[in-house]
Amino acid sequence: MGTPAFAVPTLLKLHETGYTIPAVITATDKYGGRGKKELLQSAVKVAAVNLNIPVIQPLNLKDESFIEEIKKLRPDLFIVVAFRMLPEILWSLPPLGTINLHGSLLPDYRGAAPINWAIINGENKTGVTTFFIRKEIDTGPIIKSSSISIFPEDNAGTLHDKLMYLGADLVVESLKLIVNPTFKGLPQTQDAIKTAPKLIHETGKIDFSKTSMEIINLIRGLSPYPCAWFETKIGDIKVFAATHGKQNQVKFKSNGLLTDQKSYIYLKTGDGFISLDILQVPGKKPMKVDAFLNGNKINKWF
Repeated sequence: MGTPAFAVPTLLKLHETGYTIPAVITATDKYGGRGKKELLQSAVKVAAVNLNIPVIQPLNLKDESFIEEIKKLRPDLFIVVAFRMLPEILWSLPPLGTINLHGSLLPDYRGAAPINWAIINGENKTGVTTFFIRKEIDTGPIIKSSSISIFPEDNAGTLHDKLMYLGADLVVESLKLIVNPTFKGLPQTQDAIKTAPKLIHETGKIDFSKTSMEIINLIRGLSPYPCAWFETKIGDIKVFAATHGKQNQVKFKSNGLLTDQKSYIYLKTGDGFISLDILQVPGKKPMKVDAFLNGNKINKWF
């Protein structure tokens, strides 16, 4: 069970390893593209069709006819990667249970956006975890986890891609454990933990009173999507990449801006400044800062 690209390597790895996959369950096709006139299939559906695996796309996971269709497949196990919340009538069905792959080292970063929040919070390590699904989201017994370093050059996009392949290997390793009837997962601690709530538009708003490092981490954690941003006189500017510097290197104008109108834009922060590297203005594609300055008068924006 999965929908986006993050789930595809796991499907491919399971197929390559020789496990029998009687069906793939994924989201229904949706209209998108220019004018929302193109019917788009999920990344998981495309992969499953290429592997000649039957695809099921339920509208309602509690629908009786859907449940009966699944029962007829006599599944031993459900594997969930980046899918919807499952009702108990579904996840409790297979005799070996239902396992989920999560993009963090549980119990930290339970929630919808673990990859983003790990970077935003300045972590230098994260990973993936497999666990048995229970009623409370992301709280079931842990099967296995695998960790990875977060490097300063990583953003949410690069870390996503690293974790989706790490996760595919972890799922296969986890299956080798749970086929043993004596295996029991490790209960998660319920102590104070870091969470990963759903990202909203306001999550990405840059607060320039914060430190340069905090701002850079926000930019990295939301790049390439949905992006950190800040307001200007004529529209919001999205920031895909930036670097930081020390306060004593430059003297800023009253609006916290310094630029040579050719190659750099420095913006004052709580403890120094950031230098914009890649940005996007409304109606345009992302561009390097020199390309932006080549076609825009900076005073019009700030």
